[in-house]
Amino acid sequence: MELRKDIEPDFDTAEKRYPEVLQLILAYTDYCDEQGDEDQSAYQKLEDKLHEMTGKEMSRFNLWEWWEADGAENLAFDIALPDPVVAENMTKDELSEIVRRLKTFELPDGKSFETQFYSNVCFGNGYYYQFLKLNFKKFNPKLFQRNKDKNGNYFEYSQHETTEILWNDGCYHADCK
Repeated sequence: MELRKDIEPDFDTAEKRYPEVLQLILAYTDYCDEQGDEDQSAYQKLEDKLHEMTGKEMSRFNLWEWWEADGAENLAFDIALPDPVVAENMTKDELSEIVRRLKTFELPDGKSFETQFYSNVCFGNGYYYQFLKLNFKKFNPKLFQRNKDKNGNYFEYSQHETTEILWNDGCYHADCK
């Protein structure tokens, strides 16, 4: 199921920004390798430029030690991708589709820009988690994880249970009743 434009990640904008964001990150790394950045003035310039391009607060990104995380390409994508927004009049089917995407680990076929970074929006940068947190009061990452009940038994919420909990602001597990 395809989602409305205001719900789907804005891959078009990300693709336009991505080359310049990646180039800036790599240029900064080269600069530091050659000259260092003890006073972090070059780092501040990089943060300012990326903020100007994207409107995002850069303190949530590690522009310095990206090689210890997911690499420069994934970092550049995460910075280039616009943040999720509040979706007006969202339907239960749209919510269910987002939950399905987060629970099924299905990756699209092909070699497009979207395909290359699709797993980032589901798992890497947490775009859909951010979207759900922004749009649903009862969002909790535990809805998408393995949990332990009062008896020490493990369980996972199904796609249907997760959708119902988020949609109805309730809990369907025995421990919540």
